[in-house]
Amino acid sequence: MARFSFPCFPNFGGFNQAVTNRGPEISETADNWVSPSDIPLIEPNSKEHRMREAQLGGHTVRSHGMTVARTHMHDWIILVLLIILECVLLIIHPFYRFVGKDMMTDLSYPLKSNTVPIWSVPVYAMLLPLVIFIFIYFRRRDVYDLHHAVLGLLYSVLVTAVLTDAIKNAVGRPRPDFFWRCFPDGKALYDSLGDVICHGDKSVIREGHKSFPSGHTSWSFAGLGFLSLYLSGKIQAFDGKGHVAKLCIVILPLLFAALVGISRVDDYWHHWQDVFAGGLLGLFSLSTQKGLVICYLQFFPPPYHTEGWGPYAYFQVLEAARAQGTANGAVQQPPQVDNGEEEDGGFMGLHLVDNPTVRREEDVETGRG
Repeated sequence: MARFSFPCFPNFGGFNQAVTNRGPEISETADNWVSPSDIPLIEPNSKEHRMREAQLGGHTVRSHGMTVARTHMHDWIILVLLIILECVLLIIHPFYRFVGKDMMTDLSYPLKSNTVPIWSVPVYAMLLPLVIFIFIYFRRRDVYDLHHAVLGLLYSVLVTAVLTDAIKNAVGRPRPDFFWRCFPDGKALYDSLGDVICHGDKSVIREGHKSFPSGHTSWSFAGLGFLSLYLSGKIQAFDGKGHVAKLCIVILPLLFAALVGISRVDDYWHHWQDVFAGGLLGLFSLSTQKGLVICYLQFFPPPYHTEGWGPYAYFQVLEAARAQGTANGAVQQPPQVDNGEEEDGGFMGLHLVDNPTVRREEDVETGRG
């Protein structure tokens, strides 16, 4: 029966750009290595790949969690500082720009509640991806993939949040419903210079000066955009095999983020320019001039790369194991995981490689080991 899930979630983390997935194979003589340039590409869901994984073993939270955390201690410290900075930006009052009577034409939309509540933004932009990362970890038992995905997601969202709120406070653009925030009784009052004299609730007025850019939109594209890239790498959406179902999975998080942005215009909390800028900001926190993703590429190859299914550390571990075997002058043959059956192609190309360690244990129990 076909297995319905994702292809190849690596058991290791890290990457050396000089290393390709042409990994070394062992010849008849144990100490005779074939040049990597002479070896055909090894697909991440192939038997050869599973044998290499079985040779190296798994890296779990229990066995390598503390090592990974200590290695990235400074990254987590900076992450805490970003959280503190974000809290400070939320306390600072925004710039109260001049709002004249003739400007009220575009600022007199009704004051409505949020279709997407503020509390729900961290839930779908952060907690939802985290749940998916944890699910994949329990399937692949790879602490590097879990750690790098979590750290990359948090950096993506927090960098976007800091940039968004810093710009909000500096610009101080009034929201489309500013009139009713400033004059809840509908009675407008202006000073001698023509500027508004608000007599509404101070917190409501203060929030009314934070229109540009949209925080809902920037958070949504930062968190769900990272998730989209992560999934595209895991299911190899750009493997050239033409499985449109994979693209649907990749586009779904981005579609949800776009709908959140549209809801902000429908609720009259933002002008369309605010939403457009927020979306660009959420993606810009991940983008370079070549359209690549900074936070994602700190830990993972590009999704369209042949090795985009695994974190950089996975390939570093492979290279380290090969170098150690060469130095020792002998390499143990990886255990065979072939059960004599043909590879399962899955449904529309969506499948998940079995954990070779678990399979070896099952083979021993059934007498096939």
